[in-house]
Amino acid sequence: MTELRLVAGVDCSTQATKVLVCDAETGAVVREGRAPHPDATQVDPAEWWKAWEIASDGLLDGVQAVAIGGQQHGMVLLDDAGEVVHPAVLWNDTSSADATTELITELGGPEAWAEAVGSVPVPSFTVTKLRWVRDKEAARRAAAVVLPHDWMTHRLAADRSGIEGITTDRGDASGTGWWSPATNSYRTDLVELAFGRQLALPRVAGPAEIVGQTSFGAALAAGTGDNAAAALGLDLQPGDVAVSLGTSGTAFARSTHPTADPTGLVAGFADATGEYLPLVCTLNAARVMSATAQMLGLDLSAFDEAAITSAGSDGLVLLPFLDGERTPDLPHSTGLIYGLTRATMQPATMARAAVEGLLCGLADAVDALRDQGLPVHRVLLLGGGARSRAVQALAPALLGAEVVLPEPAEYVALGAARQAAWALSGAATPPTWQVPVGKPEPAITVDAATIRANYGQVLTKTRPLLADPYNR
Repeated sequence: MTELRLVAGVDCSTQATKVLVCDAETGAVVREGRAPHPDATQVDPAEWWKAWEIASDGLLDGVQAVAIGGQQHGMVLLDDAGEVVHPAVLWNDTSSADATTELITELGGPEAWAEAVGSVPVPSFTVTKLRWVRDKEAARRAAAVVLPHDWMTHRLAADRSGIEGITTDRGDASGTGWWSPATNSYRTDLVELAFGRQLALPRVAGPAEIVGQTSFGAALAAGTGDNAAAALGLDLQPGDVAVSLGTSGTAFARSTHPTADPTGLVAGFADATGEYLPLVCTLNAARVMSATAQMLGLDLSAFDEAAITSAGSDGLVLLPFLDGERTPDLPHSTGLIYGLTRATMQPATMARAAVEGLLCGLADAVDALRDQGLPVHRVLLLGGGARSRAVQALAPALLGAEVVLPEPAEYVALGAARQAAWALSGAATPPTWQVPVGKPEPAITVDAATIRANYGQVLTKTRPLLADPYNR
């Protein structure tokens, strides 16, 4: 019997570190581990390392290569010795909302940013966080700025030294706001615009490059951002759009050409293979359902049953901006319910409106990808929120495409493992790993046009109110 070649993929996400050890040839998962992260929007990176040590404990025997898939956009500032000088500011920290407005104006508006780096900054982007931290005491000690996956990869390297040799990849670099997927190069002038001076930046490694070696003898692959890793794990094909309902909601697709959307809806990211990954991200996804269920006094199963058996939302509209919002760009907003009457103030109606509101936001995201010329033949529904029967049943009508359900898996960690296997093989293309797909809940026939029109009308008319900071 031939001994398996093993690789490890790591998902260093907002909420936890997840480690998968896989067969390099087939992608079959042979071991896995998990450890939580602090529930905060600013975190000491040492917490990620602690979680890695717990999650990987006892898993790494025989592993020949490892890659990190990290949460995008997080800002990690380092001094000359490689020490962290400020808590990492994560993608879902909206403290840089005002800094975002400043930067967009200073470069000449949204069109100038789209032309420069393929994306218009929102508070999630690293460049806005760099402006926000610029005048703080810690900024004076900063010598380099890196991303979470960059920091973890460098920390894993046995021969690391200060800030020398830190690497990133195209997929994660494209979310900073100072790297252009179209030209495959840094815009260091944008670092200076944001921070007032230059900082050392990681070298952008090739998609299948080995960038170092771990203390346990495994090759270190380049790693990538979480969405690019998920795309690799899902093996997205032309015409596929992945719609993920986790802490955030995302819609993304592979593209052979770079995109530059001056409206700011679509971020023109790169992927982990040398191509591109246009993406739309919302701040609010699965937690919209859990929060509404809690408000209604229902567990998630009962909430789901109420939503799927409801006769409809009867014109009730929920704008699900519970944690502010990234797309549309309303960082100061809150959620809003419109259409409350004695008839609509029923648990089933409220549950249906919550699911419809969540999906309408993602339907706008899928339409934005269509507007960039990307075909949408099939939607791959994934993430914790995709387990909802109501989401599965309503998604085909509201998203306007066939919906399939990849079997539940840690696709970010799986994509990182696939990248590690690719780097280990030295091949020109990633290994072929099968992605099992199941059937979703049977679709419910609804008047999708009316539901989406109601949602759009409420959003348009209340947007000025939602744009102002909410006085808690």
